[in-house]
Amino acid sequence: MNKLNHLEEKLNIKFKDKALLKRALFHRSYLNEVENQNLRSNERLEFLGDAVLELWTTKQLFDNYPNLPEGILTNIRAAVVCTNCLAEIAEEMNLGDYLYLSKGEEKSGGRKNPSLLADTLEALIGAIYLDQGSRKTKEFLQKLFFQKIKELAQKGNVKDAKTLLQELIQQKLRITPRYKIIEEHGPDHDKVFTSAVFYNNKKIAEGTGKSKRLAEETAAEKALTLEKKKGTI
Repeated sequence: MNKLNHLEEKLNIKFKDKALLKRALFHRSYLNEVENQNLRSNERLEFLGDAVLELWTTKQLFDNYPNLPEGILTNIRAAVVCTNCLAEIAEEMNLGDYLYLSKGEEKSGGRKNPSLLADTLEALIGAIYLDQGSRKTKEFLQKLFFQKIKELAQKGNVKDAKTLLQELIQQKLRITPRYKIIEEHGPDHDKVFTSAVFYNNKKIAEGTGKSKRLAEETAAEKALTLEKKKGTI
């Protein structure tokens, strides 16, 4: 409970239902190690938070940047809600410190895993929306994302990860990255897709998302991160 109180202080939000906040921090791996069969992972909250964030970002862009064309607005939105951006913000919040993980996930670096951090931030947004309503959620999102949106809008022609990766690899290797959905799970109304990106039939990275497009975008983001580490970009 001390952990939850500390997070509430950091968020400057007092939850009416602390169970919602706690559920936002439950990674599905944790449930395999506890006997309480009534516990649920944060995946449904993540599903909700993803939609809330995308709608809020869309409205911010629509209201504040009337002169930007639809294509650029779409690219800016994609850059704001992408895994890398969400993971960076979650890491700045030290959100990984508050996660409930399995021992195996903990040992494998789950608290620093960008995909896991991004998912948890979305789940937290979903929990705040359910517990506090839209006004408090908007205030929370404004604090976290307003500056990022402003920076991206000032850049103007923001490109999505798939476009950036394609341009880079075509220039470097004279080939076009290829994407393949390698896994999907969950019910039809709440599927999660896993996509892999390949260069010359060699798998480079994987990404997950609530749609095939988002899974491919996440895979491209991870591939770009690898290229940065290699000094290619």
